[in-house]
Amino acid sequence: MQQRKQRTILVTGGAGYIGSHTVLQLRGRGDQVVVLDNLSTGFRQSVGDTTFVQGDVGDIALVGRLIAEHGVDTVVHFAAHTIVPESVSDPLKYYGNNTCQTRSLLAACVAGGVGQFVFSSTAAVYGMPPSGVAGEDTALSPINPYGTSKLMSEWMLRDVAAATPLRYVALRYFNVAGSDPQGRIGQSTRKATLLIKVACEASIGKRPQLCIYGTDYPTADGTGVRDFIHVEDLARAHLDAVDYLRGGGSSEILNCGYGHGYSVREVLRSVERVSGRPLVVREEPRRAGDPPTLVANAGRIRQVLGWKPALDDLDTIVTSSLRWEEKLAREPW
Repeated sequence: MQQRKQRTILVTGGAGYIGSHTVLQLRGRGDQVVVLDNLSTGFRQSVGDTTFVQGDVGDIALVGRLIAEHGVDTVVHFAAHTIVPESVSDPLKYYGNNTCQTRSLLAACVAGGVGQFVFSSTAAVYGMPPSGVAGEDTALSPINPYGTSKLMSEWMLRDVAAATPLRYVALRYFNVAGSDPQGRIGQSTRKATLLIKVACEASIGKRPQLCIYGTDYPTADGTGVRDFIHVEDLARAHLDAVDYLRGGGSSEILNCGYGHGYSVREVLRSVERVSGRPLVVREEPRRAGDPPTLVANAGRIRQVLGWKPALDDLDTIVTSSLRWEEKLAREPW
């Protein structure tokens, strides 16, 4: 009997922030998608009528059944814990979920004949690069268990790809921000720690104030500089990675950033400018482990995937974030 052609994408953690935006884009262009999420931090409503299964990515039997039943040829793996301070206080939680669960997911993929794997990695694998700019060939030196747990998963992917037909793209994210410009979904994470979301929450009164951690860095205005990338552009990179692998592309590790940064003060001025409201800001000492500058050398993703960002503008990122926070205030998830 002829085996049916496998063309379904399994998205793990697809009900989360970045995953749900990627699912929306995949569905929007007509891809067949199945979402697997345990809803520990994700939201069922964020994936609409997409085929959804609640469960853990480390459940090899469940994943194997989904691969077989839906004809999965590609996995896009977002499911992970992502809070850096929590990884420091509870490292085994991060190694258990981010590393061990990924190992089990890969075992199911190899057994099920999955040929393509897109992995959600992080710029945290670089730690604190001396120049503040990280290319894919920059020394890997994570300074927290979150970054280490992701790097260990990259190593597993490398070794699995060397031993099996599976090919992968690992995308190392820089600072993700923003929400769907049409307001359908957004960053709904509770107790968020990401700067732009926190600043927008403060702008609408959800937080009484926000803190700047470190004002004496060797940067233009003394505050830390980061490479902020709109979630819509980041989601598009995953679609480009899927197409690249399905087209026969070899395994790659690629930075996902715009290649330039904004300081904390520049971000806060943007929030004030877009909202028309002043922020209440408290200055605090530096946090341990925060690099002064962390910006991507982002040329390779354009070269390899043909990725072209469309929303590379700080006020555009902030506008979508602020609109989503205003919507959440009216219609809590």
